[in-house]
Amino acid sequence: MVAETAVPLAGVLRAHKEWLENPAFGKRADLSGLTFNEIRLSGENLQKALLSGVTMLDADLSDADFSGANLDRADLQRSNLAGANLTGTDLANAHFTGGWMAGAVLAEAKASFSNFRRAVLKGAKLQDFAATDSNFQEASLVDALLHQSRFYEVNFTDTDLTGAQFYHARLQHAKFNGAVLLNVNFSGSKIDHCTFPASKINDAKFTRAEMTQCIFRNADLTNCDFREVRMRGGDFCRAILTGARFGKAQLRTADFRGANLLGAREMLPEHLLLSLTDHTTILPNGKRGPYMKNSGAEKPVQI
Repeated sequence: MVAETAVPLAGVLRAHKEWLENPAFGKRADLSGLTFNEIRLSGENLQKALLSGVTMLDADLSDADFSGANLDRADLQRSNLAGANLTGTDLANAHFTGGWMAGAVLAEAKASFSNFRRAVLKGAKLQDFAATDSNFQEASLVDALLHQSRFYEVNFTDTDLTGAQFYHARLQHAKFNGAVLLNVNFSGSKIDHCTFPASKINDAKFTRAEMTQCIFRNADLTNCDFREVRMRGGDFCRAILTGARFGKAQLRTADFRGANLLGAREMLPEHLLLSLTDHTTILPNGKRGPYMKNSGAEKPVQI
């Protein structure tokens, strides 16, 4: 352990435990602005602690309880937070770059201008999580739970989100450029002006989602489920949509120029008539566009 700030930490933790049990006794832990690089606090209870601006690089914080704590401007780069509880924490301007956060709980936490680049959040629980202007670039959120979460101006470029659950989430101006989104569930979500160019989104679910002016250019959307989606605009130029489902979908002015819709199921003539297609579009029946009324090209070929 390397503690770069001379603080009787054992006494602070003991007093904090007493304070949690009875605020009339003990003292709330306040480590704001202090540095404890490589410290080991695995399993410690720092619930509701004041940790604003604390630095804990390369620390072992696994299974620690930070619920309700103030971690704004905290620097926890490369630290081990596996299984840690960060429920309801303030993570404004916090740094978790390269951190190991598998199985961590960030439910109801709030992050603004926070950095999770290259962090591993496999299986993390982020229900009701709210992030603004934050960075998850190249992170791993495989099988993460993000039910009813809110993301505004968040960067997920090159992030692995395989199996993530965005059920009833709200995403505005988020970037998923080049991301891996295999088997992701966006059911019931509101997805507004988000970008997914060159992403791998095979077998994802967008059922009953509301989508406005999203960009899926050059994305692989093979076997995606768009049933009952309400979509306004949408750039699917050169996207792969083979085997996708569109039952009861509402499509308005989607751009399918250059897209591959081979075998796309449950498309209606009005879906294609209200969308842009051209001679580079491969229609559901395997023929080239543009789609012509009464052509029957909306009927899928078996693939």
